[in-house]
Amino acid sequence: MPSGSTAFSTSVFSVDVAGVGRHPNPVTCVVRGRRGPLTVAGQGQSVTGDIVIIRPAIEHHIDCGEGGFTVMYLDGARCPGSGTLAERFEDRLGELVLAGMSLNSDAQRELRDRLDHGQDRLPRRMSAVLADLTAEPMARMSQEELAKRLRLERTKALRLFKESTGTTFRQFKRWSGLQHAARLIVAGTLVRTAAMDAGFADTAHLTRTFKQCFGLTPSQAIAGLPTIGR
Repeated sequence: MPSGSTAFSTSVFSVDVAGVGRHPNPVTCVVRGRRGPLTVAGQGQSVTGDIVIIRPAIEHHIDCGEGGFTVMYLDGARCPGSGTLAERFEDRLGELVLAGMSLNSDAQRELRDRLDHGQDRLPRRMSAVLADLTAEPMARMSQEELAKRLRLERTKALRLFKESTGTTFRQFKRWSGLQHAARLIVAGTLVRTAAMDAGFADTAHLTRTFKQCFGLTPSQAIAGLPTIGR
């Protein structure tokens, strides 16, 4: 379950690769080179730094050289700036990222608070929905069930979901399943087993979605030295 007062998930992955191919992040994320600065580049922009936050939905690639990098995905968190691909984090924000990547829940919560600038907490019913989607990606909650749980008409429920999370209901469910599969894979589960457990049609479906969201295939992730936390 997500920690603290937010219903959103915070996931940390670390892989020993020299970089990842072009892909758009489904959610806001922060990356850190494990042996020095890394470069995030895309759409005519390039940002180099020890710690970089990347805006979702903008196609980019990452070059980090030997040693790989660590990434922390912050579901539902806002990204600073307006339209920029990425931004370097230093000082207190950098300290919070380092602690958050070490699975310090207080640091993760403070980082979210700073990014959201005091944004109001989610309604209780929406928080419960997000918690269930994250904990049980195989539950396959339907739009009708979402509307029933939020006590809204279906179209209004879908609109509220996107306003609350920054992504559509369908995209959020896919992302929750993908994170679940990624955790299984880096823990040593066979890719085909992870695909089934996370609700994907088959190994090819998972591999295609994995590369679209992470910029590398499951086999590339396994070939590195991955660790994972929540």
